[in-house]
Order: sequence, then structure tokens, then C-alpha cells
Amino acid sequence: MAFVLSVSHTREYGRDGVKGYADRLPAMRLFVSVDLPESLHDAVAAVQGEFADADGLSFTDPAQSHVTVKFLGDVPDGEAGAVADALETAVADAGVEPFDATYGGLGVFPNLDYISVLWLGVEAGTEPFVRLHEAVEQEFVAFGFDPDDHEFTPHVTLARMQHAGGKDRVQELVREWSPTVGTARVSEVRLTKSTLTHEGAEYETVASVSL
Repeated sequence: MAFVLSVSHTREYGRDGVKGYADRLPAMRLFVSVDLPESLHDAVAAVQGEFADADGLSFTDPAQSHVTVKFLGDVPDGEAGAVADALETAVADAGVEPFDATYGGLGVFPNLDYISVLWLGVEAGTEPFVRLHEAVEQEFVAFGFDPDDHEFTPHVTLARMQHAGGKDRVQELVREWSPTVGTARVSEVRLTKSTLTHEGAEYETVASVSL
């Protein structure tokens, strides 16, 4: 299992959590992800294109397509190395070997009556994603992060609904259409930094851990 850290680890950090630091130290917004390869980006964009006439949707950048394994939130800059170490431990504990994931099918959060997020699902390879999430969740809750308050559903966010003008169109496509984007090998998990800008979120890999 290879481990690559893209930021400096300034000091060791005990498992008493990160809370209490964020309000007085520079912080980065982090999440754990599995990124889709470039070979699937055009297919993701094509699915998004079918929703182009659904008013109110704000689409994600297909080049940034990913499955969020766990959102961590703001983490002090100096703790990135310790967080990356925790991710390495979690991936080892999961015992997941490289696997093939097929991305397809559509869904929404929280439900079709009130749509907040439009997403692309995982048709095959769900079980390894769940095992990764369970190991990451256990390790990072022990570290001091809040536990997830919802059931884990591996997915790729396609768009967020800003207003309900195009809800009927979204409902129609989600109910009647089940596109398959393609299959890709999952061989690493990343610790990703998200920076919010006026143009949308920008992502940067902080560390990567091979399966």
C-alpha cells in the first residue's frame, strides 16, 4: 500500500480530536474521496447535458467528479499530516483491494418531492465503497470528527438544485432514465482540499493512499 503526502507534517497529533484548534489556526476544508478517472468525465458531462433544460440546477464540474467517502470539514493546516496518517490507517483496516466500479443510475437527496442534490449512483462495486466508508468513519470518529448523521450512499454529485423551477423535469428523468456512465478501476483513496471560490469549488489532493 503506497502513501503519498503532498503537504508537510509539522508535528505529531494525538487522537484527542481536532476540535478547539479550528477557531484559532489557519484551516483547510477537507474530505476523503475516490476520484473518477478522466476517461469518464465526458460521459458524466453527457448525463448532465440531459438536464440542461431543467431550470434551477447548478452543475458540478465533470472534471472534478468524485465519490465522497467522508466529509471532514475545516482542519487546522498543521494537522493535515496527522489526518493523512489516520486515512492510511483506515484504508489498511478496510482491507479493500483495488476493484472495478460501474457508475450509473440516477438519484436525488433528500427525495423527489424536495430535491436538493442530483446524483449519479454506483451500479457495481458498492460493497467495497461501503467497507471503505465504515473503516474511515470508525477511524475519524476516534480521531475526534463528528460521525455522519446519514446513511452512506456512494454517489457522484451531478448538480445542486437552487430553486424548484425545473423539478418536474428532474423527476421525470430520474424516474424514467437509468444511464450507465462506465466502469473504472478504483486503486486509491484521496484526502482532498476544497477551496470555495466565486466560480465554484476548487479541489487539490493533499494525500493519496493506494489500496
